[in-house]
Amino acid sequence: MSMAIDNRGALWMWGNCPQQSNGEFSLVSSFIPTPVPAFRGRNVAKVACGNEHVVALVSVGESNNGEDLVCYSWGFNSHGQLGLGDRENRAQPEVVKTFDEESPWTIYDIACGAAHTALLTRKKKSTELESKCWTFGLGDNGQLGHGTTQSTLFPTPVQDLPRNISLISVDCGLFHTSVVSSSGDVWSWGMEKGLGLCPDARVSSDSGDALSPLLIPRAPYQPKFPDPIQVACGAAHTLIVAQGGYKVWSWGRGRCGVLGNGSELDCYTPTKVRWPPETETEDSEEEESKSSLEQDKEKEKEAEVKTETDEKLSSALNELKQLRSKLSTMEQYASILHGCVFGKPLAEQDIPASLKDSGSFDIAKEWENMLETADHRTLMRLEMFYRDMLAGVKDKQMKRRIKEIVKECLQSPELKN
Repeated sequence: MSMAIDNRGALWMWGNCPQQSNGEFSLVSSFIPTPVPAFRGRNVAKVACGNEHVVALVSVGESNNGEDLVCYSWGFNSHGQLGLGDRENRAQPEVVKTFDEESPWTIYDIACGAAHTALLTRKKKSTELESKCWTFGLGDNGQLGHGTTQSTLFPTPVQDLPRNISLISVDCGLFHTSVVSSSGDVWSWGMEKGLGLCPDARVSSDSGDALSPLLIPRAPYQPKFPDPIQVACGAAHTLIVAQGGYKVWSWGRGRCGVLGNGSELDCYTPTKVRWPPETETEDSEEEESKSSLEQDKEKEKEAEVKTETDEKLSSALNELKQLRSKLSTMEQYASILHGCVFGKPLAEQDIPASLKDSGSFDIAKEWENMLETADHRTLMRLEMFYRDMLAGVKDKQMKRRIKEIVKECLQSPELKN
């Protein structure tokens, strides 16, 4: 499923959406964004979704002041990932009692794994920045961080995190969880030492799932990540954005190059993401031996190059934005036209194979192929559509001819006399 919050705080969702039909819970496909009616008139601050469940932070009233957020959850609940104290599925959002309007806790971050959920809270109306991380749901791989592999039906604090810390971000992979503190410490727990690696990956002789939080050091003598911004998890890998947003480190499963370090190998310790791409030809000793004048000249040259690059990048981004806008308009037009003709939205399988494969399009041939494969219902709809369209054309032609005849009569000299 996909979810979005608009600028008015309304929540929209599309894809496989939870619904109740004939008394049974199921996921029903929605091909266009649909508003979640339960939150009409409220302000949705954040939303996260797992494989088949959703968690959202919603204001008590129409506005959001950051302190009055209530936690709702819905979807599949076979492992207690909704935090409602049972394993019953929910088609509609339901308040998680631990974090309702009367709760002493303010939630400020949420995340979902495949079948578990993690939250960050702090005490309401408190000057202290101490945080708590809560988890619930599936615990088979230690992704809850409670020291066991048991699943949990209610939100439960992760006890083995240090006290008196300020956690700024949490995220979940499929079967692991990671948090980062304001001071730059990162902890992970869950599948394969908290790295999120699948069981076929073996880190060392003492491999196994991390049932409690493990500190992830940036390097042996540099344990902290400077000025951290956010932690983010993929299915089986983790990223930390730090240094004010200028540096990214990654670790975990490396297939398809998802770690961004130039390799497809699994990585057990954080490595810098090559963003922006760096050239590793610098020699630190030569750099230190340069005179201050040479360094100043180089800095000026680098600034000029950076300015020129920024201008080119800005121009390219503007051009890309315009192209995206045109493409979006064209896609919308094609979808509307296809819907009028065939009675359904344009899908990828509806695009003719010749256009996909060669880029050329023989409309007469494709029309013949389409009629050949169409069922009776489709042929009837096409006949009605083109009959209505032809009638409209003939009607327009007749109206124009009448106007021409009237105009000719008005301009006739005999009529004037």
